[in-house]
Amino acid sequence: MRILVIGGSGFIGTGVVAELRRDEHVVATFSRRGDIQGDRKSLKEFGGAIQEFAPDLVVDLILSSGAQARDLMDVIRGGAKRVMAVSSIDVYRACSVLQRLEDGPLEPVPLVETSPLRRRLQTYPAAQIATLKSVFEWLDDEYDKIPVERQVLHDPDVVGTVLRLPMVYGPGDRLHRLSALVAHMERTTNDLVMAKSAAGWRWARGYVDNVAHAIASAATHEASAGRIYNVAEPHNFSEGEWAERVARAIGWKGRIRIVPDAEAPPNPLAAGNLAQDWSADTSRIREELGYAEIVDVDEAIRRTVAWERASTANEART
Repeated sequence: MRILVIGGSGFIGTGVVAELRRDEHVVATFSRRGDIQGDRKSLKEFGGAIQEFAPDLVVDLILSSGAQARDLMDVIRGGAKRVMAVSSIDVYRACSVLQRLEDGPLEPVPLVETSPLRRRLQTYPAAQIATLKSVFEWLDDEYDKIPVERQVLHDPDVVGTVLRLPMVYGPGDRLHRLSALVAHMERTTNDLVMAKSAAGWRWARGYVDNVAHAIASAATHEASAGRIYNVAEPHNFSEGEWAERVARAIGWKGRIRIVPDAEAPPNPLAAGNLAQDWSADTSRIREELGYAEIVDVDEAIRRTVAWERASTANEART
C-alpha cells in the first residue's frame, strides 16, 4: 500500500512511519523535514507533489481545525480513497463538563465512541492555544477536533477513519508530561501532597509506541474504514495511582499523602470539575482490529522516566 503520513517526523509520527515501512508499505512523509517538505498550514501549495506520490491512504497526525481538514480533503480528492485522522478524547462532552463549560449531569465513564460530544466548540483559552502553538507550530488558532472529524467522516468521495487519542507520554514528549513528578521524586523524599479530588481523578493515557502501533494497525486494517476508535491503555489510572507507578519506577522512598482539598497546595487541576472523570473504553479497537499494546505500562513509565532524567541532565550541561 502507498501511504502518505502527514506529520510523520514528530513525536508519534516517527513510530507510525517506522512500523508501516517495516511492514513493507511504500511510505512518504509530509512535514518540514519529510520526504515531501512543506508547511502543514499551506498544504494546498503542495497538492501537486502529494498527487504525484499517488497515495492509496493518507494518515494525518496533526489536523487541528475544520479548515485544515477541508484543505486536506480538497488536496487528496480524486486520488486517495481513504484518509485517517488523529483526533482526541477532548471531543467528548465530558471534556466540557470537566472544564466547567457545560452545565448538566456528569457523563458516564468510561467514555465509548458513541458517548455525547461537546456542544461547545473551541473550548481551550486563547492563552493556552498560544502556549501550545509555541511548541507545535502546525496548530491552528481555531483548534477543535470535532470539525476535523466531521470533514473526514462525511466526505462523499473519500472513506474516513478517526482515532481519538488520550494524553500521550513517552520519550520525545515535548510537553514533558511526567517531568513534575520525576522532578519532585528526584529532588526530595518529602511527602508528595495531593488533594483528594485530584488524586482520585481518572483519565486516559497512552504510551507513544503503543499509540503509534494503534495508528499503524488501524491504517492497514480494512475493517477500520468508516470507523471511530478510542485509543488508550486498558486501565485508566487515577492521578494518585499514576504517581504510585512513577514512584515505583524511580525507586522513590517518599510518601504520597492525600489531604482534603482545602489543605492541598495549588494545582492546575483544581479549577476543573474533578467529579467528571475522563477515562475511555478501548474495547472496540481491540475487538474489531485485534489491537494490543506492545509495551506494558510499567516498562513504558520506566523508559519515560529514563528519558526525563537524561533530558534534565542535558539541560544542566548546557
